[in-house]
Amino acid sequence: MNVHLPFMIDVEDQAIDDLKTRLRNSRFSQQIVDEPWTLGTDRETLMSLCHYWESTFDWRSAEMRLNEWPQFVCEIQGEKLHYAHIRSPHDDATPLVMTHGWPGSIAEFVEVVGPLTNPLAHGGHENDAFHVVLPSLPGFGFSGPTQKMGNSPTQIAAMIKQLMADLGYSSYLAQGGDWGSIITTELGRLDPEHLLGIHITMPIAGPTQQARDNPQPEDLLAFQKLEFRKTVDGGYAEIQGTMPQTIGYALDDSPAGLAAWILEKFRTWSDCEGDLSRSYTWDQLLTNISIYWFTQTASSSARIYYEMRQSQMSFDMVEVPVAIARFPGEIFLPPRAWCEQIYNIKRWTEFGHGGHFAAMEVPRLLVDDLRAWLTHLKED
Repeated sequence: MNVHLPFMIDVEDQAIDDLKTRLRNSRFSQQIVDEPWTLGTDRETLMSLCHYWESTFDWRSAEMRLNEWPQFVCEIQGEKLHYAHIRSPHDDATPLVMTHGWPGSIAEFVEVVGPLTNPLAHGGHENDAFHVVLPSLPGFGFSGPTQKMGNSPTQIAAMIKQLMADLGYSSYLAQGGDWGSIITTELGRLDPEHLLGIHITMPIAGPTQQARDNPQPEDLLAFQKLEFRKTVDGGYAEIQGTMPQTIGYALDDSPAGLAAWILEKFRTWSDCEGDLSRSYTWDQLLTNISIYWFTQTASSSARIYYEMRQSQMSFDMVEVPVAIARFPGEIFLPPRAWCEQIYNIKRWTEFGHGGHFAAMEVPRLLVDDLRAWLTHLKED
């Protein structure tokens, strides 16, 4: 078994002072009048966020909250892996590994950990309890920059499989969004003998022949999402998928640039009608952005896009039970018929609101769906 060492987040005062100095000295690009967000992140919104980051945001408070979770680091497959492991007060709780994506972090899960691990204190029942494991993806956050090539989603899934084995969990559930959905899907293929099931919010599936020949409204919506991704929203992925090192220098050197790069995605991928304040507070967004800044992992986290292109994506059937939660603000919205080509779907939930970062934006909905999924599996 790998050696697992206790870990605590402790950013040096000097790093916080340096961040504030850089923010004070930021240069904000000129923007065409009356064209907010048309060409990218809006200047006034970014200036407001950066001013708040420099003058008001309390990293120490965010750090303290994250440090309420027991955290550890280990080495798996030659890479450092950081994770939080929050055990439920109920010993017979179901183990659950939750995997984030880009540009996210374990900070996405701040509002769901309590209800998941201690349901009695949050309107649930003892049978709803989970032991929660939150890995920071290799190259992301407190896992630190990756040291070698080859960290594809399949390899990361193998690392998470090893992590859960190291923790002594002979059976468990897995949940993920964004890259976490892709990695969790791969985990479903890699570890069916231990997985009770998986729960994902961003399934990846191509159209059926019927959708191509005679598309229905839900097919047309999916095609529209794909077209938007191709023509408007996908530039970041092309850059990170081809030359992540180049953009990485800018992101790891300028906090304003990093904030602009990440902020645009939270606005575009959330169900907020263009108003970020409808879905998040500045503190929530800045906790996540600050993790990238202090760990200097904007560049290394971008590599997952490159790694994905160097590895062959599998479309083999996922045989373990699958739950898919669909939020209208999600990047991709393949209909159930598309997904049934790949996933052994046992639960399909359509939500009226929410987006890509469900654990942050609509934590209660995600918690309730995970509880319902666990009940379904226990009764099946």
